Amino acid sequence: MSVLRVMASRHSAFYSPLIGTIAGGFLQAEGFEPEYSPLPPGKTVAELLTSGEIAVAQSAVSSSWGPLEQGLQPPTVHFAQINERDGFFIAARQAAADFSWEQLLSGDFMHVHGGQPQAMLAYAMHKQGVDLAQVQAVNAGATAPMMERWRMGQGDYFHEQGPYPQQLAHEGAAHIVASVGEVIGPVAFSSLSATREWLQQPEAVRFMRAYRKSRAWVNTASAAEIAEAEQPFFPEVDLSVLTETIAAYQQLGCWSPSVTISSQSYEAALDVFLHAHLITKRHPYDQVVVPPPEG
Repeated sequence: MSVLRVMASRHSAFYSPLIGTIAGGFLQAEGFEPEYSPLPPGKTVAELLTSGEIAVAQSAVSSSWGPLEQGLQPPTVHFAQINERDGFFIAARQAAADFSWEQLLSGDFMHVHGGQPQAMLAYAMHKQGVDLAQVQAVNAGATAPMMERWRMGQGDYFHEQGPYPQQLAHEGAAHIVASVGEVIGPVAFSSLSATREWLQQPEAVRFMRAYRKSRAWVNTASAAEIAEAEQPFFPEVDLSVLTETIAAYQQLGCWSPSVTISSQSYEAALDVFLHAHLITKRHPYDQVVVPPPEG
């Protein structure tokens, strides 16, 4: 079996279509010995892809807009979608059956800062008539310290991908009150990225066969079945929490059956980043996205 190194920019059940290629045995059936790891601090997936340290990475089309803003050709391309929705949830310290987004202005809001997560949150709040710049923001850093500080009693509202808000709810420390993805709708949130050179290799065709099967699996299998298979990837998360999280993503429509990054979802992502003033113009789809390998 040949080793295939796969990396995630963020480790979350949100990326079940990619994790499922391993958890469901699809890459192994294609003759791969897969190695999965989250992105180490201080690195970028583009650096690791171009150096050949990894073959495939979970990324986002927006990662290519930085180089394009500087007049440079992005070193990698995006060849398949993972999520066609934002996967972040908002949890509250207190239950709120009648939650409105304006309530985020009434307490300390511990949210993920920077880049795409913050841009998407700001856009969702804008669509709800609320300005993220007006919140009492708490920047607790990465997921682990966010969770720790919340458990210690800091913050009134919490913003993260599943299964982390669901785990806090399971512990009785939070109540999920809103979904960013539900407000924004279809958008090119996360994608599979590789170099153009690797995508010409036979390994890319084999990987894509496995990925198509995994994507079908996470859309059609029960949340309980998927959660049980993925449990080793989330040892700190209760199985019932993982099941609930996967069911929520299935219901939200994050993993739409098509593996292709649609031009409509790409344009929606451009809208988000222009609103956040993170880009200055609409970068062409074909400079960033290529068709998935066939075979």
